[in-house]
Amino acid sequence: MAETLLFNALRAAIDEEMERDATVFVLGEDVGHYGGSYKVTKDLYKKYGELRVLDTPIAENSFTGMAVGAAMTGLRPIIEGMNMGFLLLAFNQIANNAGMLRYTSGGNYKIPMVIRGPGGVGRQLGAEHSQRLEAYFQGVPGLKMVACSTPYNAKGLLKAAIRDDNPVLFFEHVLLYNLKEDLPEEEYILPLDKAEIVRHGKDVTILTYSRMRHHCTTALKTLTQQGYDPEIIDLISLKPLDFDTIGASVAKTHKVIIVEECMRSGGIGAELTASINDRFFDELDAPVLRLASQDIPTPYNGTLENLTIVQPPQIVEAVQKMMALRV
Repeated sequence: MAETLLFNALRAAIDEEMERDATVFVLGEDVGHYGGSYKVTKDLYKKYGELRVLDTPIAENSFTGMAVGAAMTGLRPIIEGMNMGFLLLAFNQIANNAGMLRYTSGGNYKIPMVIRGPGGVGRQLGAEHSQRLEAYFQGVPGLKMVACSTPYNAKGLLKAAIRDDNPVLFFEHVLLYNLKEDLPEEEYILPLDKAEIVRHGKDVTILTYSRMRHHCTTALKTLTQQGYDPEIIDLISLKPLDFDTIGASVAKTHKVIIVEECMRSGGIGAELTASINDRFFDELDAPVLRLASQDIPTPYNGTLENLTIVQPPQIVEAVQKMMALRV
């Protein structure tokens, strides 16, 4: 086992897959000589050359379209968005091209590409650099969406995403890059469509993902001291959602709290709530409770920024409120 930072876990995944498969290549702004905005591709151009680690112009729509074409012809591109919010400039290429071409071509083309990069609410990055693209893309057919949350799952999931024959949006949180964890030295790959049970419990199911996983585990310290026994599930796969794991947990606890950094309106939590009501309504002893970011552009002011997203004390309060309901 070797202690590894999350950004280095991602780098190792890319390096191993590029070494294993000559069709894998990286492209994006400053991914080559500079090594990526968060050093995920540091020094890879020295090992693989400038034709496999491509520095592109500042033109997200152009290089994303180029990557789709490369994927159609047998290559496996990995796009790095310098910030995931910038990839909204390539919405058409991701949605209408990457997401749909395998279907609209009658299966004649596969689109094996990964679109990854930093996103989420950081520390005073401003509204345009604090985007959560899962809300924008969850309704697009043909895309897979994965959110890593630890160095271990970041490496295993990225390797799986690179090998997948479908376009995968791979979300990395800007504040998790320096997380440390001991990783196995032997190769491992994790499934893209499975949630992870972070903690087993019997009182209430807490569904979360990305950075909010860590807010939930912070709140857990207070909750267990107060005698509560929550089950925490890291969704990981945002599209498709793992309803087998979710359903089994709901059948056990009969109560659900969703904790997300996405916006409340039209976010992952909104889809989750509707789907849980559709599939598991008879198992619920209380309405699904949602904790989500406020529907405003993220303020630059640090104090205001913290007020727009869910904090651990709010999670504690939500569990207390849920458990106080008479059923």
